[in-house]
Amino acid sequence: MENQSPNWLSKVPQITFIFWIIKVLGTTVGETAADFLIFNLRMGLTNTSLLMATLLAIVLAIQFQFKKYVPWIYWLTVVLISIVGTLISDDLVDNFGVSLKLTTLIFSVALLLVFISWYLSEKTLSIHSVFTLKRESFYWAAILCTFAFGTAAGDLLGEGLGLGYGTSALVFIIGIGLATLGF
Repeated sequence: MENQSPNWLSKVPQITFIFWIIKVLGTTVGETAADFLIFNLRMGLTNTSLLMATLLAIVLAIQFQFKKYVPWIYWLTVVLISIVGTLISDDLVDNFGVSLKLTTLIFSVALLLVFISWYLSEKTLSIHSVFTLKRESFYWAAILCTFAFGTAAGDLLGEGLGLGYGTSALVFIIGIGLATLGF
């Protein structure tokens, strides 16, 4: 039997329609903030990446200190992890010359390895049982890999395969919708 905690102990909010709206808005804010720092404030990709990674480390340390879901720190962590995940992917492509195909493959394998390790270690992948430091660490690692993978795959479809971002977004929406229906 899976080790479940009462909802009031969970470090993750209930997954509802509102959760997804806030998640999409948080991701959009994260992407926009990174671009603002890189281009408008002329910090560049490397400096922005270092600043955001440092802020994420600080906020994750605070997040790990709480024993239950605290909305402001949880959502700040989501925004920062979305920025850092995007920047990691962009850094590999723009600063290190790694192809979009390879970057997408790297993050899909990384995400798979996080899920395998999480399951082998904890015998669950349930976000409803994220109430220990170990499970929360796996949870945030999966989220980071998801953002990096999403950026790489989106750029691969939009730029690398020339589908454009509108069509790429539609491909992802359909894929997520089919996965949701299958679930």
